[in-house]
Amino acid sequence: MKNLSRRKLLLLMASIGGTTAVYNTAYALGLVAAPAQGAPLNLKPATGNKKKVLILGGGIAGLCCAYELEKAGYECTILDASHRVGGRNLTLRSGDLIDELGRPNYCKFDKDPNLYFNTGPARIPGHHRRLLGYCKTLGVPLHVRANESRLAYCHDTNAFGGKPICIGQIISDTRGFMSELVEKGVKAGAFDKELSKEDIERLSGFSKMYGDLADTGIYQGTERAGSKRDRMLEHVETNDVLDFKEMLQSETWRSAVMASEPYDWAAPVMEPIGGMDQVVEGFKRAIKSPILLKAQVQSVQTTDSGVKISFQHEGQIKTLEADYCFNNIPAHLMNGIDNNLPSEYAQALGSIGRGHLFKIAFQMKKRFWEDEGIYGGISYTNQKVRQLWYPSHDINTEKGVMLGAYSWVDSEAMEIEAMDLEDRLSMAAAAGDKIHKNYSSYIEAGASVMWARMNHMMGCSARLPEGKEDEVLAILGKPVGRHFMIGDQVSRHSGWQEGALASAHNALAHFSNLVTELNA
Repeated sequence: MKNLSRRKLLLLMASIGGTTAVYNTAYALGLVAAPAQGAPLNLKPATGNKKKVLILGGGIAGLCCAYELEKAGYECTILDASHRVGGRNLTLRSGDLIDELGRPNYCKFDKDPNLYFNTGPARIPGHHRRLLGYCKTLGVPLHVRANESRLAYCHDTNAFGGKPICIGQIISDTRGFMSELVEKGVKAGAFDKELSKEDIERLSGFSKMYGDLADTGIYQGTERAGSKRDRMLEHVETNDVLDFKEMLQSETWRSAVMASEPYDWAAPVMEPIGGMDQVVEGFKRAIKSPILLKAQVQSVQTTDSGVKISFQHEGQIKTLEADYCFNNIPAHLMNGIDNNLPSEYAQALGSIGRGHLFKIAFQMKKRFWEDEGIYGGISYTNQKVRQLWYPSHDINTEKGVMLGAYSWVDSEAMEIEAMDLEDRLSMAAAAGDKIHKNYSSYIEAGASVMWARMNHMMGCSARLPEGKEDEVLAILGKPVGRHFMIGDQVSRHSGWQEGALASAHNALAHFSNLVTELNA
């Protein structure tokens, strides 16, 4: 083992513990600096002549790599096929281009900086420490977004007469029903073998408190679900208890009870003040490297000394050579670009599918949801729009932009993608009318973003091949020569900016090791 090189050691650690082990070992060897929680990296300063880096695609991962490499003294150039950088971090405001294939159109919201629509990422969980760290370092102010409101609704067209039900009532009644079942089990001696007498007494006390049961152990409703009367002036009159069987047969409980439980959706979540694209603006302010827009890559060739990239720009095919390349092009597009990547690598790229996520938003002339006590949060429905989001900022102002549809169900999204623009908006407006009275009458303007039709993206939330995720990520998570694949597509957190940043940090760890070996 005394002749084991650092490179071989890192390869050994990768086979044992994956990329996390590689990064931790690289840190222990002094190849990269240890990032504090949420802090950007500190790469060793560039030395020698091999300093030129091409970054293909200016999404969050590409911008992160440019920022970190530039700080270390590397000469970076970013090529992006779009008219803008940011990738799926796109916030629409008045006059912005919605670059949909075959249907380019412009956002028609009022010229007001607070009337915007986060078409891609729209929330930052508190445990996404990389992204939060960059927001702090880049001077991107945040505020808390209300991701849940118990006064928002769950709606199932096939349950409760199609009437929307307050999330708070569904949660309260569900807990009451389940607690009543536990209490019945206690009385029937169902837990006598597993629990002591004292434990059973504690379980009974817990179930009564958790479900707000009557002394009899029966759930009769709770003021937690609201009151029919003005509870400030009169005694509470609890809402009627929902029919438990009907709730079980519907899908209402699934969204209401579980929507805020996944780790990425649990409070608190944050959003940049002024729109999610403020993260992109933060990187742009910090990056001095040239950014070539409308530069569509035509060929990616790895060489013994680096990479050779051909791209179309300003009506010409141009070629650049560099010592290293960080590739943020969507895998489903990259596989169709001329390249000399190994067949195993190309097959791994080709195995990644594209998601058909879409969003629709409306500018409303009145913030009617606030009259219903909804200040932020999400309403859920079994209609094809799936979710309505309410803004957490600018409370009590006149107008607001709310999300009128957010779906990741590919089969449904493909149907909506095929619609004309106005038909999409009409469909979403009609769906909203079933949740809020006169919903469509408040609409002043609408915008739709179908990510599987957005030029230079053509998809959202990469679909790793089922059962082969580990295999594909093991291949794409490592460099081919001096070519590094990046983006949330090569992470276990597709669709999130944190996944994109994790992929960038992983690639930079491999890069640091490679540079050290080349300079040895």
